Amino acid sequence: MDKMFSLSVITLYLLHTITAASSQVSAIQFNNFGYSGAYTPVVDLANIYDDTCSCAVASKPTTFSGTNTPLNEEVSVHFRGPLQLYNFASYVSQDFTLGDNSGEFTRLSFYDSAEGTADNVTFLTRAGKNSSCLGFGLTYADTDGISKANSPTVLADDTLINSNQEYVIFSNLTCDKSGVNNDCGVYREDIPAYHGFYGTTKMFLFKFSMPNETKSAWDVANYNMPAIWLLNAQIPRTAQYSNDVNCSCWRSGCGEFDVFEVMNVTEYTHLYSTIHDYQGTDDIESGLAGNGYIDRDLNGTMVGGVVFDSTGKVIVWMSDDTTFDETVQAGDLNSWIKGAEKNAVTTTLPTASLAVATETGTGSSTTKKNSGVVVARSSLITVLSSLLWFI
Repeated sequence: MDKMFSLSVITLYLLHTITAASSQVSAIQFNNFGYSGAYTPVVDLANIYDDTCSCAVASKPTTFSGTNTPLNEEVSVHFRGPLQLYNFASYVSQDFTLGDNSGEFTRLSFYDSAEGTADNVTFLTRAGKNSSCLGFGLTYADTDGISKANSPTVLADDTLINSNQEYVIFSNLTCDKSGVNNDCGVYREDIPAYHGFYGTTKMFLFKFSMPNETKSAWDVANYNMPAIWLLNAQIPRTAQYSNDVNCSCWRSGCGEFDVFEVMNVTEYTHLYSTIHDYQGTDDIESGLAGNGYIDRDLNGTMVGGVVFDSTGKVIVWMSDDTTFDETVQAGDLNSWIKGAEKNAVTTTLPTASLAVATETGTGSSTTKKNSGVVVARSSLITVLSSLLWFI
């Protein structure tokens, strides 16, 4: 009995040590979002289904500067299980300042699972042909979110994806032909290519559930680690998960924002928000996370969103008052956020870029989420598992 008690205390202490650095909140805010930087877009994809598959990035970087950069560019919206999505909406505004009740947001896209409607929403998934340098290509997602469909398809009302399963939402505006100077740049020509969601001042709303994993084996990658995140829309159109830095603009810093993400299995009820570019950090893989987490409800639905305002303030919140109206008045949005802000954390970002020179050649260019393969458990998880085995 004494041994069991001691091991239990040790295990709980280790778990407490992991989580003590941050606290539970209802809103996570970043100030001064956007900086002066650059990234290298993909300009060539060659022999993508041969052993000689290769990619090339531009010799002259794309520079950016200003509010919400580089995510003022078009973004795609990504989902990883275990997750069930009930509603999704994207909005833009001519001008919105957090705390100012003037102005409004106009809805551009809307998905309602119960009604089976998807306005300006295209569901894609990585069920396409595999390339040695690009990984699996995008296809239309079937009603289950993960199988291939031959045309745009709306997810079924009860669609629940499991650990490490993903789909992505784009707009319904198709891209012109792949090309350096065309509207979507260079992309895989055998995928259904769509524009992302534009706007410097924009907002995304979600109603979803993230239940405990019950179907996948524990050793699957990202076991019980659901997430919702934004990527520069160029990334998934070329290679979301690749081992070649030249196959994606991600490594050079074209932009990723994790809205709600479980980051490790020891904190499976904690949803973090993280920026992955070079504003204030030279470690793009770890990124810069807000110093707090939002609670993951394992048994019910969650409603919330993220808004990028016109002054470089970005806030992620969870509030049951959130609605998906065609027009959202600034005063209503501020009221949702104000309720959440009573329990919030704020991180002010530095203006400087800490990017290091990106070398061409072989190396990891995968986004932080995963490479689609099973990963080994951390040494800490192994220790905890061993301790729990004896208890």
